[in-house]
This record gives sequence, C-alpha cells and structure tokens, in this order.
Amino acid sequence: MTGAKILAFGGYQPDQVVTNDDLAMRVDTSDEWIRSRVGIESRRVAGPEESVTDMATVAGARPWPPAGSPRPTSTLVVVATCSTILPMPSVAAIAASRLGIAAPGRMT
Repeated sequence: MTGAKILAFGGYQPDQVVTNDDLAMRVDTSDEWIRSRVGIESRRVAGPEESVTDMATVAGARPWPPAGSPRPTSTLVVVATCSTILPMPSVAAIAASRLGIAAPGRMT
C-alpha cells in the first residue's frame, strides 16, 4: 500500500506576546473591537534576530523522535508561511537542510 502519513508535527511560538491592549496603545482600537471582529486576544512576535527560517527549524526539531518511534528515514518538511527571507530556496528547504533531513533541491 502506498501513501503518506503524518508521523510527527512540530510547532513554535516566539516568546514575545502582544495583546490587544498593547495594540490599543499604538493605534486607535480596543481589545473589545478586535475580539468582536476577529476573535484574537493576543499574538506572538518574533525577536529582532529571529527569522521565519529559524522558527521553522526549531519547530521541525521538536517532534523527533515522535512518541517512542525511531526517526523516519524519509521525510518531507512542509512550512506554511506568507513571509520569507529569500525567494529561493524555500523556507522549508532551508529548514530541512538545517535539520539534516534533505538538501535544498533534492529529497533523501
């Protein structure tokens, strides 16, 4: 049987928390206005030295080994982001290379 399985999932959130009240001090808004329209209470902001690729690499390193299983021999890294530091190679390719999973441009 062929197919794909998600064997592990990793996530990362920067340390800095920005609340709606923090935003209200900078722009004309309020916690109630934001919550009632989009439901957001707070968000995380990356530090000045923290890139999207750094965050993806940390997230990718966290699930290994998944719940008592050996590290898979063949892995695909998927990064969902709308921001990047370079147009090529992709954030996923750079993170995979840093994690020793694959080199940008080829799968192992």
